[in-house]
Amino acid sequence: MKIAFIGTGIMGKPMAENLQKAGHTLVLSDHYSKPPQDLVDAGALVCRTPSEAAKIADVVVLMVPNTPQVEAVLFGENGIEQGIQASGDATSKLVIDMSSISPIATKEFAARIKESGAQYLDAPVSGGEVGAINGTLSIMVGGAQAAFDKAAPLFDIMGQNITLVGDNGAGQTCKVANQIIVALNIEAVSEALVFASKAGADPARVREALLGGFASSKILEVHGDRMVKGTFNPGFKIALHQKDLRLALSGAEALGVSLPNTETAQVLFDECVALGGENWDHSALIKAIEKRAGHSIRG
Repeated sequence: MKIAFIGTGIMGKPMAENLQKAGHTLVLSDHYSKPPQDLVDAGALVCRTPSEAAKIADVVVLMVPNTPQVEAVLFGENGIEQGIQASGDATSKLVIDMSSISPIATKEFAARIKESGAQYLDAPVSGGEVGAINGTLSIMVGGAQAAFDKAAPLFDIMGQNITLVGDNGAGQTCKVANQIIVALNIEAVSEALVFASKAGADPARVREALLGGFASSKILEVHGDRMVKGTFNPGFKIALHQKDLRLALSGAEALGVSLPNTETAQVLFDECVALGGENWDHSALIKAIEKRAGHSIRG
């Protein structure tokens, strides 16, 4: 397939690279920034705009940071919708938004793209940069079964745990739920390691011990290691997790649901931003717990 891939950042680039290595032709756009040179050297085509890319591609994949950017790429000047309409064969096109954005906006975007004749899936992912590189992402999909079936071979290249959750918007709703769980687990691991360290225990050995018990988790394994070593180069930025929790909290307010611990996690992320950590990895939430305790687990 020819796959227009819009958004080749921390997550998008390795996802696109895995599709390219599997034999698909990438179609990139340089409307925002220059595409990665290694993808171009490996055969990716480069267009000036998302519209041009969508016009010649079979499938369009979006992997951009937030709802306004998805809307701009889809429906702005020289956007994907224009390319679909200009292609003369809209019914053969499939748009897959793998960004993490508003479920409500997603339903509106899907309806508009489908009015153009193309199919639409929302398919946000979890697994971070490591999962993107290794092709082991969890992919949560919203949309029609026929569109999911068409996309399945591509999802199999990028991920492992792939689930059609429901209609358009359901994938994004599932991702918001995922981000609630991840944030609260990061907070729990942070609190546990700070508590143990201030009580005089070695946090590295505490983490090792807990990995063998009921408290074990992927967060404790991966992010607990980051916390102990202090390696907070971003696999998933605090600013992006804040965005996801804003979606959770605004959705909860609309639904009349209380999310008290999600609110607390957002406050802690805010405190990290105040420390200059907007672009730290979200595992750096521990820095807010450490500041409150007046104690760093790294000495």
